[in-house]
Amino acid sequence: MSTTPTIIYRKILVLGATSGIAEATCRIWASQGASLFLVARNAEKLAAVAADLKTRGASYIDYAVCDLDDTAQHASLLTHGINSLGGMDIAYLAHGVLGDQAAGERDFTAAAQVLQTNFVSPVSLLTWLANYCVQRKSGVLAVISSVAGDRGRKSNYIYGSSKAGLSAFLGGLRNRVDREGVTVLNIKPGPTRTAMTANMPGAEKMADVNAVAATIVKAIDKRVDNLYVPFQWGPIMFIISHIPESIFKKLNL
Repeated sequence: MSTTPTIIYRKILVLGATSGIAEATCRIWASQGASLFLVARNAEKLAAVAADLKTRGASYIDYAVCDLDDTAQHASLLTHGINSLGGMDIAYLAHGVLGDQAAGERDFTAAAQVLQTNFVSPVSLLTWLANYCVQRKSGVLAVISSVAGDRGRKSNYIYGSSKAGLSAFLGGLRNRVDREGVTVLNIKPGPTRTAMTANMPGAEKMADVNAVAATIVKAIDKRVDNLYVPFQWGPIMFIISHIPESIFKKLNL
């Protein structure tokens, strides 16, 4: 009985490398000897993450400081990153913001910032990256979306709508490029213990970031299309998505 061997990717572009989930994922890849090009906007933290990954076994580390909201920089940034790596096996998009729901309800500017970071910026990056991968008939585009995008809720519908748009884009992109040998993985984490969620109520009950990262690495190796992590969020969101609107609109979620 044959088994599919584990695929170890050697050239990985990480966008939003200082996010909690991305950093945990990169630690696994570093231990496998991967080559990593890291992008984030906090120069001090990015340098620290790069140094840590080098000590953990990464065969090559380079990085660039960039505000990924600035879409005008994307083409030159991605070209530089791929040239630095000498190619690319995975692009891992992990940047995003929760935003302030209350502020977004009062002021469109606050809402627009969330949409820019969580939707417009990834769409710009993925458009360029997809074209690069299609030309080479290979590559994995792994993108962190969220379970929050499966249905709008009063508590976070601005964040949720940005992730819903991203998930819809990923589905269409996959339909376009899968036949060209390119995998598009939509990663939908539930609440996860990271620096971004540390001050949220119930943070101690959230998923362990290292377990989430390990699941993501396995899903990329297997070229999965969609991933709920932890797995129980799949059936949970199926139920939530199918609650009749007449009932759902009365719930405090």
